[in-house]
Amino acid sequence: MNVDLTSPNPALISILRHPDQTITLDANFLIPPDRSKYTKRGFDFPLFQQVWLDPIFQAFPNLAIHETVYDELVMPSEQAYIQTIINDRPSRLIIHKDSRLTPEEQVIRNSIEAKIYPLTRYDPLLNNKDDRGEVKTLAYIAVKGLPYFAAHDSNAIQLIEKAEEWSTGLDNIQAIKMYEIIFYLCKTNTGNKKALRMLYKYQYYLTQHEQKINPEWGQFVKAMETLYL
Repeated sequence: MNVDLTSPNPALISILRHPDQTITLDANFLIPPDRSKYTKRGFDFPLFQQVWLDPIFQAFPNLAIHETVYDELVMPSEQAYIQTIINDRPSRLIIHKDSRLTPEEQVIRNSIEAKIYPLTRYDPLLNNKDDRGEVKTLAYIAVKGLPYFAAHDSNAIQLIEKAEEWSTGLDNIQAIKMYEIIFYLCKTNTGNKKALRMLYKYQYYLTQHEQKINPEWGQFVKAMETLYL
């Protein structure tokens, strides 16, 4: 996945100023990445929790997921962790539910979903799991006017960044990438910098191709600091 350092992301600027805004997460922000075909070293759930999950839930008080994303958490460790976060009082994770939409919002949601799903692997007739979380999430937050969607999925991000070209109806949504949140955690001293460096390398600087197109950690941090002074 490409690291884009050509210009600052307005969404990250806004989050840096007001981290209490609602940020809706894709499932890949909650599930340990698996790149075992490239390296033996990886992130089991305890390590992923320590390096990533605990810091983001500490940094952002209003994280959210759509109910279909919750269904994508299949490992008992993932389910137990998220359920604990939900059960905290006050709850530390907002669950978007389609049943809370008004009839008028439901009509708009359906029209947006109809624009999005042909660009994904999701088929409403089959209600298959492929890309279902992304489609349901994006349609919901577009209707509700919730602007921030955080993901580590190039296809989902393209639905947002090419909204006008592809007529997805997601013009009011802004994407936040995982590397931007990694930088946020470093900048705010919320996470362990050495561990976050390890996560960045695992996600963006692991293969020969990635090492050609993406900056190494030191260059990445320096460029991000220049963009977000």
